[in-house]
Amino acid sequence: MTVEREKLVLIGNGMAGVGTIEQILKLGGAYDITVFGSEPHPNYNRIMLSYVLEGSKTIEEIVLNDRQWYADHNITLHTGTTVIRIDEAARQIITDNGMSVPYDKAIIATGSNSFILPVPGSDKEGVVGFRDIADCDAMIAAAKQYRTAAVIGGGLLGLEAAKGLVNLGMDVTVVHLLEDLMERQLDHNASSMLQAELARQGVKFAMGKQTIELTGDERVNGLRFSDGTELAADFVVMAVGIKPNTLLAQESGITVNRGIVVDDYLQTSMPGVYSVGECTEHRGICYGLVAPLFEQGSVLAKHLCGVQTQPYEGSVVATKLKISGVDVFSAGEFTETAEHTVISAKDEWKRTYKKILLKNNIIVGAVLFGDVTESANLQKLVKQGAEMTDEIYSEVMGTGCCGGGSAKKGMSVETMADEEIVCGCNGVTKKAIVDAVTENGFTTVDEIKACTGATRSCGGCKPVVEQILQFVLGDSFQQSAKQGICGCTTLSRDEIVAEITAKGLKTTKEVMNVLGWKQAEGCSKCRPAVNYYLGMLYPDTHEDEKESRFVNERMSANIQKDGTFTVVPRMYGGVTTPEDLKRIADVSLKYDVKVVKVTGGQRLDLIGVKKEDVPKVWEELDMPSGYAYAKSLRTVKTCVGSQFCRFGTQDSMGMGALLERKYERLDFPAKFKMAVNGCPRNCAESCTKDIGIVGNDGGWEIFIGGNGGIKPRIADSFCKVKTDEELIEVCSAVMQYYRETGNYLERTSEWVERIGLEQIQQVILDNEDNRKELAARIDFALAQVSDPWKKMLDDQETRTALFEQTRV
Repeated sequence: MTVEREKLVLIGNGMAGVGTIEQILKLGGAYDITVFGSEPHPNYNRIMLSYVLEGSKTIEEIVLNDRQWYADHNITLHTGTTVIRIDEAARQIITDNGMSVPYDKAIIATGSNSFILPVPGSDKEGVVGFRDIADCDAMIAAAKQYRTAAVIGGGLLGLEAAKGLVNLGMDVTVVHLLEDLMERQLDHNASSMLQAELARQGVKFAMGKQTIELTGDERVNGLRFSDGTELAADFVVMAVGIKPNTLLAQESGITVNRGIVVDDYLQTSMPGVYSVGECTEHRGICYGLVAPLFEQGSVLAKHLCGVQTQPYEGSVVATKLKISGVDVFSAGEFTETAEHTVISAKDEWKRTYKKILLKNNIIVGAVLFGDVTESANLQKLVKQGAEMTDEIYSEVMGTGCCGGGSAKKGMSVETMADEEIVCGCNGVTKKAIVDAVTENGFTTVDEIKACTGATRSCGGCKPVVEQILQFVLGDSFQQSAKQGICGCTTLSRDEIVAEITAKGLKTTKEVMNVLGWKQAEGCSKCRPAVNYYLGMLYPDTHEDEKESRFVNERMSANIQKDGTFTVVPRMYGGVTTPEDLKRIADVSLKYDVKVVKVTGGQRLDLIGVKKEDVPKVWEELDMPSGYAYAKSLRTVKTCVGSQFCRFGTQDSMGMGALLERKYERLDFPAKFKMAVNGCPRNCAESCTKDIGIVGNDGGWEIFIGGNGGIKPRIADSFCKVKTDEELIEVCSAVMQYYRETGNYLERTSEWVERIGLEQIQQVILDNEDNRKELAARIDFALAQVSDPWKKMLDDQETRTALFEQTRV
C-alpha cells in the first residue's frame, strides 16, 4: 500500500526558499513539492545581478537551479505565476491566473521589494529599482540610449548599480542622504576608503543630499535636493532600501508587522504555513543578508523533516561583501563609543583597514577593508563573545596586518566551527564540505561544487574550500586535485610544457595529436594557450598560428560591438609630441573617427574606425601599434617625475618610455601593465600594476602582482635597487619568469599568489646567475618581435582577406 505524501508548496522561487527545499531534499523529506515564482526565470543568484549588469556574466550563468533540476527532483515549477492568497479553510493556494493548488504545508518566501522614495516624479519614465533581472535589463537598455545616471542610495545595491552603469559607459553619480557610504555595515574610516576607491573607478558622489523631487516631463531629467541644488540625470536608480514583500500574508490574514511574523521554528500565525527570507520578521528583526536566511532555512528544513534541531534564535549579523572588487567585512558592533576599547590598523598604501571593538575586554564587533582573511575567525569570536587575549590579538592582527612584516596567508580551517557558513551565496557550511569529502570520497573543488553548491556563484569562497579539502585529505590533496587546462586534456600547463620540450613538438596540431587530446582540434581555451607556450619556448623558430589566436589578436585591432574598430597607437610612457597629436587629429577627421578617448593608460583610442579603413588609418598614422588587443605589454604609465615635478626624485617619464620601448610587442600569458613614479607620492598608481616602480632618493622600489580590474589587488613590494641597470635586469627577470611559469590568461596578480612572493624572490633576487639567464632569455625573445601593422601593410593578401573583402 502506497502512503500518499504530504503536499508542500513553496511560494517564492528565490535563494532563501529554494535553499530550504534543497535542505529538505538532502534530509530525505518525503513531500510532493510545488514551487511558484513570479519571475519567468528558474532560481537564480540575486547576489550576482551586479555581474550581469557589468557584463561579466550572463543571466544563464547566475542560474542556481535550472529547470532540469526541478524535473530531476520531481518538483512542479510554475514560473511567471504569482500567488495572491492562501485559503486556510480549503487548504488551497490561489494564484493570479486562476490556479488552485492544495497544500499540507506551505512556505512563504516572497522576499522583498525595492523601496521607491515617495517623492514627486518617482513614477516617471526612466526611474527603476535594482532588485531583479528585469531591473538589470532596464539598466542595460538605458545605458545604450542615455548618458547620465543617478543612483539614489549609498548602500550595497546602490554601489553595485553605480559601478555596473559606469562599466556600461554612463556618467554616474551616487546620491546619499548621509555622509558615509554603507553606514549600516561600515564605520567612517572604512566608508571613506571605499568611497575613495570607487571614485578611482569612475563613480561620482553627492553625499549628504536629500532628494525631494525628480524633475522632467514624462521622462526624468534630473533630481532636486532639499538644499536647493539640482543634478541632471537621464536615468535614475532607486536603491534606498528594501521592504519585506508581505502582501500575500496580509491578503491571507496572516499576522504581519514590518515582516511576516514567525516563531523560533519559522511558523506563521496560520497553522501549517511557514516563512523564510527577507519577507520574514523574527523577534522583531527582518534580515536582508544571505547568511541569516540560510540559517532560517536550515532550521525550517529540519523541523519539516522531523529532525531534531535547535530553534532559530536570531543571527549575529555579519557582512562579507565584494563591492566592485573591494572586499569589506563587518560583524556585530562597528561604531565605537566611549565604552569601547578600539584596536585598529590602517594602511593607505595597501588600502587595508582593520578594527576590533571590545567591551570589558569582550570582542563585540569588527570591521575589515581590503584584506578580509580573518573574517570567518572574527565572526566566530564576536558570536562567541570571546575575551581578547594576547594569543588572539597576535592571531587576528598579526605583524603584517596593514603594516610591515609578512601578513598571514589564510585563516585556520581547523578552528572553524562545523556550522560556520563557508559559501555565503549558497549557505554551505564547513560540515557540509567535510561530509562531502569523507562520505562521498570527493577530492576536487569541482566535485564539491556539484555536490554542495559551494563556489558555484561568485567563487569568493574557493580558497577556503581548497583549505578544507587540504585539511581533510592531507598529503593526497595536491595529486587528487589535479586538473587539465581544459576539457580536451587531463594534462596541466606544466606537463604540457614539459612534454613539448621533451618530445620536440613544434605545432599545436602536433601537440594535440601526440599528447592524446580528446578533441583533435582542441577548443577555444586550449588552442591559444598551446600556441603561446610554443612561442614562449621557441621564440626564434615558432611560426605564430593566427587561427589559434583570439579574434582581436588575429585582426591586430579591437572590434567594437557595432562592427567598427578601435585603433590605439603607441605613446611611450604616456608622452607624445604636437606633431603626433596633429597627425592623429588629421587622420581622425579624414576617416570620420567617432570618438577620440584619453585612456587610463595615458594614450589615445581612436574609436569607430570602419573595417575597410583600418589599414589606411595605420598607414597614415605611421605610428607603432599600442597592442591594445594583445596579451602583451599594454602601457607604461608615468608621472612627470624629476623633469618637471618639484617632488620628483627620479626621471619617471624617461624610464617609462625606455621600458615601454624595450618590452613592447612580446607575448605574455595575459595583458601586462606597468607604471613608473618619480617619487613615493604614487601619482602613476604603481600599486595596481603588474610591475609598479617607485622612485626615491636612493634609487627605485619595485612592486609586482598588482591589478586594478574586476579583481583588484595591491602589488607586493618585491625589492629595492639603486641603479637603472639593476631595475631593468630585475624587471626582465620577473617578466620572463612569469612568461615561463604563468598559466595562459593568468594575470600576475593570480600568478604571484599561486607561485608565492617568497619563491619568486628566491628565484630572481637570491640567485644572480638565474636572474641574468632569465634576462638574457627575454632579450633573445624580444629580438624576434616586430610591429604587426608593418607586416600587415606589406602583406597585401592578408590585408585584403581581413579588411578589404567585397561584401556579397
